[in-house]
Amino acid sequence: MSEVVARHGWSVDIHPLPPLLHNHPEQIAAEVEPLVVSLGSSYDTVAIAYADCGTYGALDAVCARHGVRRLEGLHCYDVYGGADRMRKMFEEQAGTYVLTDFLVRSFRRTVIQELGLDRHPDLRDEYFRHYTRVVWLAQESDDELRALAMDAADALGLPLTELDLGLSSLDLSMRELLGV
Repeated sequence: MSEVVARHGWSVDIHPLPPLLHNHPEQIAAEVEPLVVSLGSSYDTVAIAYADCGTYGALDAVCARHGVRRLEGLHCYDVYGGADRMRKMFEEQAGTYVLTDFLVRSFRRTVIQELGLDRHPDLRDEYFRHYTRVVWLAQESDDELRALAMDAADALGLPLTELDLGLSSLDLSMRELLGV
């Protein structure tokens, strides 16, 4: 996100929240709301750089209460891959586990450790038994990230498919959110 903002020279400040909130989507709205309130007096415009991300409308309720907008989409995968592409991909193969560059970089922490698979590797097959593949929505496709994506897929015992998407979909989502 900061890369897209910097590339365009937009006058935008980013106030990140803990990335592990994605493992606890029921907490996202409660974390976002006080930040929106605190930033409201310092900025002409406040926008939320989250899709719904599993809040089941709780984030939309925050937006409605405070007159702010959020990124479109059910989840960040829609932001990076495009909602139509993602819907079609899941319809074609429902058992798809999706990775972003962030998840590729942090997989050991955000998935393996958070799910306890480092302590109980026998749970892997139970947790992921309905998955059939891993799809990496590559924003920066390089050898290091490709190796990490392969490690993640191997850790799940699933084949990896790489979609080299770049940042074009994120760029479009940010333009729509910011109205630029």
